[in-house]
Amino acid sequence: MKSLEEINQKILSGDAVVMTAEEVSRMSLEYTPSEILKKVDIVTTATFAPMCSSGMFINFGHTDPPIRMERITLNNVPVHAGLAAVDAYIGATENSPFNERYGGANIIEELISGKEVKLKAWAKGTDCYPETEVEAVITKNTVNEMILFNPRNAYQNYPCAVNSSGKILYTYMGSLLPDLGNATFSTSGELSPLLNDPYLRTIGIGTRIFLCGTQGYISWYGTQCRTSGERNEFGVPVANSATLAVIGNAREMNSNYIKAAYFEKYGVTIFIGIGIPIPLLDKDMAAAVSVRNDQIHTKVCDYSIPGHPEIGRVNYAQLFSGYINLKNRKIRTASLSSVYTSRLIADELRSWIKNKKFLLTQPLELFPQDKNLNSLQRSL
Repeated sequence: MKSLEEINQKILSGDAVVMTAEEVSRMSLEYTPSEILKKVDIVTTATFAPMCSSGMFINFGHTDPPIRMERITLNNVPVHAGLAAVDAYIGATENSPFNERYGGANIIEELISGKEVKLKAWAKGTDCYPETEVEAVITKNTVNEMILFNPRNAYQNYPCAVNSSGKILYTYMGSLLPDLGNATFSTSGELSPLLNDPYLRTIGIGTRIFLCGTQGYISWYGTQCRTSGERNEFGVPVANSATLAVIGNAREMNSNYIKAAYFEKYGVTIFIGIGIPIPLLDKDMAAAVSVRNDQIHTKVCDYSIPGHPEIGRVNYAQLFSGYINLKNRKIRTASLSSVYTSRLIADELRSWIKNKKFLLTQPLELFPQDKNLNSLQRSL
């Protein structure tokens, strides 16, 4: 067994052995978990995928005379103003009323990349905030704070989507072709952070992470987080399970690792890059990070039927092969996640650790292991 303190000391002394999750997955074909534990100290994991439940807090700074902003737009995109005088929250999926392909995600990416954005704000005017209207141009260097805060990122697993109806479906899983014409999925498989620590033993509140090119933190478990669902023989959840709420300084982020996107007839979304280092504390953790794509299973769900019922199961080796077999059909597959960018993130995080720029953190609190989900019940 190893302690986190021992591993951090090895980082500082330059002796830590750091490998990516893909490398350890290949290593597991030759070595046992006990042998991997002796050879490796830290495994870097990563994902780069569309994560709609994302956004950014921003403080614009006060005007003279001051204004209590009650309605705000950035490049004509509405942003939430019900926080304080000059605070706002930009939701990634908020759309411009004039351009359905442009929204909050574009504003976030543009500000991070250093571009100018036009601010408009309106208010009724009060004794302490007499101004009623303001226009200005802002950049990341003129505002006080830009804080990326994403309520739900890095799904532990997620179902594969298909469509058995006779028409194209336009969804957050991309365009689903009729009559099982394609299948889409969204995870980096054996590289994915929460699939390498399936019981969240080392990942919790306060964990330091790679977030869009800078250091960030896990601030809470994410919305719709579920830790009580079905698992396969390797302990891996077989459907949408745990999620993370994450936070970081957007001013320090790299626009290569946060990208606005548009899904046809669905709307704007945003790709988020997250990397998490996993310390190998014991042979059980070594076994967990050894998981391979053929050992990670997920449900195949039919999005043409309300409730998206399960109609099959596949593993990620099959999904990444380009085709799955379902209902006596060979169905083409496509990943919404970028494995290429996930590999870049895992490598960059490894470089930070090897260069003593990133130490591992002990979670302040672990997530509940019996959390389930509620559904909204209609009142009418």
